[in-house]
Amino acid sequence: MANPLDLTGKTILVTGASGGIGRSAAVLLSGLGGRVIVTGRNTAALEETAAALSTGGAKQGCHRVAAFDLANLEEIPAWFATLVEEAGPLDALVHCAGAASMLPLRALRLEHLDQVMRINFYAAAVLTREFARKRAYREGASIVYVASVAGMLGAPARAAYSASKGALIAFARSAAIELAKSGIRVNCIAPSYVRTDMYEKSMASVTPEQMNSLLENTQPLGLGTPEDVAHAIAFLVAGTGRWITGSVLAVDGGYAAQ
Repeated sequence: MANPLDLTGKTILVTGASGGIGRSAAVLLSGLGGRVIVTGRNTAALEETAAALSTGGAKQGCHRVAAFDLANLEEIPAWFATLVEEAGPLDALVHCAGAASMLPLRALRLEHLDQVMRINFYAAAVLTREFARKRAYREGASIVYVASVAGMLGAPARAAYSASKGALIAFARSAAIELAKSGIRVNCIAPSYVRTDMYEKSMASVTPEQMNSLLENTQPLGLGTPEDVAHAIAFLVAGTGRWITGSVLAVDGGYAAQ
């Protein structure tokens, strides 16, 4: 029986692959046979990710490092077109790049809101537009966005972040309907607290005791790992997700169940 998670022959672009969920996703997808293109702002960190990728994907060509700052929205079309020209049509886009935000409403400024939306939502929208162009993707393609349970549930000091992830979820649902006729599936993963560098930075002002109490009260299964999210991403990218589109999969240790 064929393995429905086998990604041999598939070319996958993973954003935010310099660390955290993006790196774990890239490593796992390569291990399943995929040819992975990793992108992010930090070239050195991307090279570390590339070094951890399985060589199985080399059967259809080497993995690639394509450093780029997605905040430069106007430059995405030309960068993406060059990427497709050099690597060929894509089978999947996994958008893990994101910006954290912990800011109370009284301190919220338009500049901050724009910065968060630019990475968490606008970049995803522009990438999706370019991905959906003729000759940029192969039949049966898949798009997976890493959103957040914050896009579905409210929390103090998370207004900007929640708004950006909520916009991403709503965008995914509409894009899923519109792109279904092209054979492109669009889905979201909604993690809760996961142990990444972004998590460590955003929780820098919280004591270990406060964090433990928060997890006990919100996540029955405790703190997640990047690998937990990567497994869900692989499920949606591979043949296992063939009949799934417009969905939001909560990978959150039970956070959204309460």
